[in-house]
Amino acid sequence: MKAIWYDKNGDSSVLQYGDLPTPNPGVGEVLVRLATSGVNPSDWKSRRGSRGMPFPRVTPHSDGAGTIEAVGEGVDRARIGQRVWIWNGQWKRPFGTAAEYIALPAIQAVPLPAITSFEAGACLGIPALTALHALLTDGGVAGQSVLVTGGAGAVGHYAVQFARLLGASRILTTISSEAKAAHALNAGADLAINYRSEDVAERVLAATGGQGVDRMVDLDVGGHAKLLPQLLAPGGLCAAYGSNTPEAGFVFGPSIVRGIAVRFFIVYELNAAQRATAIGALDTWLRAGLVQHAIAARVPLAECRAAHDAVEAGRYMGNLVLDC
Repeated sequence: MKAIWYDKNGDSSVLQYGDLPTPNPGVGEVLVRLATSGVNPSDWKSRRGSRGMPFPRVTPHSDGAGTIEAVGEGVDRARIGQRVWIWNGQWKRPFGTAAEYIALPAIQAVPLPAITSFEAGACLGIPALTALHALLTDGGVAGQSVLVTGGAGAVGHYAVQFARLLGASRILTTISSEAKAAHALNAGADLAINYRSEDVAERVLAATGGQGVDRMVDLDVGGHAKLLPQLLAPGGLCAAYGSNTPEAGFVFGPSIVRGIAVRFFIVYELNAAQRATAIGALDTWLRAGLVQHAIAARVPLAECRAAHDAVEAGRYMGNLVLDC
């Protein structure tokens, strides 16, 4: 099969394209012929060495979509021919979705509704599930005000939509351009704040009657930690799934007086119950046609190097997908 791999960490030049053996599904596994593979920031960060080299050879990418072509012992043969999307393809495993085939545990291949394209399916494992868990955790957001940082990004665009679907009362977001503001507003945001030209805390307080928001879905807790007492209402929660710095400095006094909380999580490590809840909600919305997918570009598998460079540089507004 054609595949992408790297044998050492480094810039995109370490990515190789060629032939690797087609895997066979083991006990409890399915073999998926991949149509698409999603490229996420965690993919280029891992390639550069954020996790070192966990295996001698790595085929990158955790997200993808395709069709089950074979099943291993213990898996219902009725699943052969089923359209699926994949989560954690390359998490704690050497071979991910940047290939024509992947063999993995059957539970990690989720049925993909007929009305959802394979390119959209390649965006669900990390972006969509991250956004959804950030909103579902700790009681959800029904009737609450929500701030989504980076509302035009891959996770943020889904988070804005899902906050609306989950019954949030008001949705604010931060963006960095007029085009990104339009993108987030079209997804369902009530207010877009340009963090480059406006005081985010001032705008949030003005929009919430001086209270702050009940829930924050945050891609950079390191950069926003000191602002949380201004951004969050008393008892508010920041669901933190990312940081641009290795440390976050919180202001203790105002934080404890307001009783605010931070829920750290990484989508790869959701427990079985959390993942099942998120997948169940997402499946319902997908089947009803309620989810917008922002596919910024589709690139051939052989051009994976260019795809990684584009995602690392932030050149696109939306998800970049490889055609496998």
